Amino acid sequence: MTSFQHPDYDVPVKVLPEGLSKEQILNFHPFSSWLTTLHNSLTLQTKDHGNPFYSDPYCLRSITVQAHDMFGLRLGFLKLTAEISNSANEKLPGAVFLRGPSVAMLVMLIPADAPNDTDERYVLLTVQPRIAAGSLAFVELPAGMVDDAGTFAGAAAKEMQEELGLEIPAGQLKCLSDLANDVPEPGSGNVESEGGKTQDGNLPRGVYPSPGGCDEFIPIFMHERRVPRAQMGEWTGRLTGLREQGERITLKLVPMRDLWREGARDAKCLAALALWEGLRKEGKV
Repeated sequence: MTSFQHPDYDVPVKVLPEGLSKEQILNFHPFSSWLTTLHNSLTLQTKDHGNPFYSDPYCLRSITVQAHDMFGLRLGFLKLTAEISNSANEKLPGAVFLRGPSVAMLVMLIPADAPNDTDERYVLLTVQPRIAAGSLAFVELPAGMVDDAGTFAGAAAKEMQEELGLEIPAGQLKCLSDLANDVPEPGSGNVESEGGKTQDGNLPRGVYPSPGGCDEFIPIFMHERRVPRAQMGEWTGRLTGLREQGERITLKLVPMRDLWREGARDAKCLAALALWEGLRKEGKV
């Protein structure tokens, strides 16, 4: 085991895996992003009298890195525990799986021969092996991880090309997560909700599928286009994905009215549907 003091937050970091260096951890963007967000949230405790932890704030005492996975030569996933407690020695659960953000795409197709006021829409889903779910045919909204140097919109456009075979400029995508959030930008602090309780405006805009144990958040983008009806039939069952990266993806086209049922196991899909329906009622999409 090795250890070091974090240069920015003065917290001890214990490293259990052999061969994992201090530099790799500090340069791992999901780690630095998570720690910055956590530090900001802890700081907010003492700035807001309405914060439930204002009188006895929690502090980050230490971090223990337990395991990691490499993607070739670069660090891919990190498993750690964070010890967080207050002066009464009351502790918060701190098991964390770091993988960084992803993006998801709600791609809606309208038959070219449909009238302008039509509600006839179809959504492109992917069917692929998801070993973590124990499935070889998991139905879900197209999605992908965000590279450290990439933008969310750029990552969404890239995934649409790789998984769906659609070339769409990033500027033509709408981010449903941004449209649905009328809170200040990350880092601006807590904001007051309609019920008078505070929300954490420090968090990025996106859906958190498993915030109890994972840092992943997913901004959801949408794209809508008219296509020839015959072309829509050609997409169903098409094999796509990057074979050299182990992707085995089949496309599935489903009516918008059936999306809640077809994608019922996929948190991204249900979140995208709820965002789209809510924004549509408000005239934002």
